[in-house]
Amino acid sequence: MEVFVGFFGCTAHIVDIGGRGFGADANSVYEEGLYIPIMKFADRGVVDKTLVQIIRGNVREPDQLVGDVYALATCNEIGHRRLIEMMQEFDLEDLTGIADFILSNSRRATLERINALPPGTAHGEMRSDGYSHPVDLKVRLSIEKDRMVCDFEGTSGLDKKGINCPLVYTKAYACYALKCAVAPDIPNNAASLAPFEVMAPENSIVNALHPAPVALRHVIGHMVPDAVYAALDQLLPDMVPAEGAGCLCNFQVSLRPRTDAPAPLYARRAEVLTFNSGGSGARPTLDGMNATAFPSGVMTMPVEATEQVGPVIIWRKELRPDSGGAGRHRGGLGQYMEVGAQEGHEFDIQAMFDRVNHPANGRQGGDIGGATTIGLDDGTVMRGKGKQFVPHGRRVIMAFPGGAGYGPVTERSRAEILRDLAGGYISPQAAAKAYGLDSDTIDDTLKRARNGEVF
Repeated sequence: MEVFVGFFGCTAHIVDIGGRGFGADANSVYEEGLYIPIMKFADRGVVDKTLVQIIRGNVREPDQLVGDVYALATCNEIGHRRLIEMMQEFDLEDLTGIADFILSNSRRATLERINALPPGTAHGEMRSDGYSHPVDLKVRLSIEKDRMVCDFEGTSGLDKKGINCPLVYTKAYACYALKCAVAPDIPNNAASLAPFEVMAPENSIVNALHPAPVALRHVIGHMVPDAVYAALDQLLPDMVPAEGAGCLCNFQVSLRPRTDAPAPLYARRAEVLTFNSGGSGARPTLDGMNATAFPSGVMTMPVEATEQVGPVIIWRKELRPDSGGAGRHRGGLGQYMEVGAQEGHEFDIQAMFDRVNHPANGRQGGDIGGATTIGLDDGTVMRGKGKQFVPHGRRVIMAFPGGAGYGPVTERSRAEILRDLAGGYISPQAAAKAYGLDSDTIDDTLKRARNGEVF
């Protein structure tokens, strides 16, 4: 007899869907994607061909997208198969006993961690670029018996463009921030997360109601942990990192044959989406990580693989010196990227950046991180968010933000400063201005580095 024991689910980003594509330009959720009500992709192994036809008719890369849907279904099938094998190996008829054990112990362990903390309340806030005007995140954090509470009262209201967060997304990243700080080694599940309570006013930018546009919710949502940490740092000093780049530095390139002159026969349309990172904030006892995202852990494909997807060329991808904020511990470096198209193509770039006007703030006296910049190779300044046209032959030059520093720069060791200079993490100019090195020391360090000396 068959017994129902649970569901499998999986999620993934799909390269292109929605009238405006992946970006913040939409004015409502109806412009951002294809709404499919809960229905079966396949029933007893038979795929719903009508559903597939509807999807194919509403996307720009139908073969790739439908292939992704099949891949997601296969993920669930593999999970199902392995679960059954495990249940057979341990002679389990259902998952009730093991689930109760995991949930009850996870909750107990989380409550023990919370109740070991000193109770208190603090307020944190941070400002980010937003779309057309700055966005303020404000949070009241309370450590209480058996719970920690985040209240986002006072946060900016709903935005007209797609940078709003549904409450579930805000809850996810607020809980994640607290869990990383308080109970990082306890399994994530409903029981271990329940003591972290999150609330926000309806129709604020962190509690968007349908049909508000939300496609770029990560641009705000990925800033939530740093806002929470601004409050937690007051209650639990020397525990949380300085602010980092925050949101991922994503962009989507929509390529097509050039329209300003006859295009070669090989020119084609293509959509290329890349996920990239700025630097993370310095930690209480360590430097920040270079070109490494927090709170997201998403990585991108290698440049060589990206260039096989469409007629895009990544001319430059390297660490960005001086972008990590100075301090006792230095912020992680951002990176440079330079992007263009193969001969015969023009493209639109959908920018999804922040930290242009509001770089990462340091903690405990650390300096700010480097700000984001974006522009064409002819010097034209571009916007940090939104779809923008790039003519044939032009390149987009981007500098992604660095993480902020932690602690006073006067407390950074001389050995670490020399190591950063020798490794190219800081320039001679920054070594002199931010860290106070004299010209003789700078010249000697660079000479020794050129000779292969290890610092």
